[in-house]
Amino acid sequence: METDDALLNVIDVESTCWEGQPPPGQVSEIIEIGLTVVDLRAGERLAKHRLLVRPVRSEVSAFCTGLTGLTQAEVDAGTGFAEACRVLAAEHRSGSLPWAGWGDYDRNMFTRQCRATGTAYPFGRRHTNAKVAFTAAYGLRKRPGMAQALEVAGLPLEGRHHRGDDDAWNIAALVLDMAGKGGWPAHPVGQANM
Repeated sequence: METDDALLNVIDVESTCWEGQPPPGQVSEIIEIGLTVVDLRAGERLAKHRLLVRPVRSEVSAFCTGLTGLTQAEVDAGTGFAEACRVLAAEHRSGSLPWAGWGDYDRNMFTRQCRATGTAYPFGRRHTNAKVAFTAAYGLRKRPGMAQALEVAGLPLEGRHHRGDDDAWNIAALVLDMAGKGGWPAHPVGQANM
């Protein structure tokens, strides 16, 4: 049985995006939140979750659909951003559990969108930038993308790259790889926001 001090939420978001600049009046918004719960002590991924988020200030472009597989119709059926943040806090204990993402993009997107919408930031301050931790654990000079990191670690890419739930699942595998080798930091690496 897992204990709270061993649990970690691994988060990956997908956002509206374009090839080049956004159309006039549109801004990048979170449209999918992937979350994998990791038990660091047991060394296993416990659960994989996906929240679709309905954008209000942008539309899903053909470029975005090609990258993520997400369509406008699919995200239109999602929940609002504030409700997604409420679900993270209530159902996934995002405010009390430590969390990790690959790089700073996810943390920055939540910070920006929470400020823009007046939504309470759903996460606590214990955030680890898994990309920084991986780079240090493997003694690399450059910080790799997630897919490249999987290759370095000798792990398979499971699911579809640039899909929030699949990317969170793969990042969790990298976290467990580092933890198994003693390379996952005991304290958060990176900045905490809000």
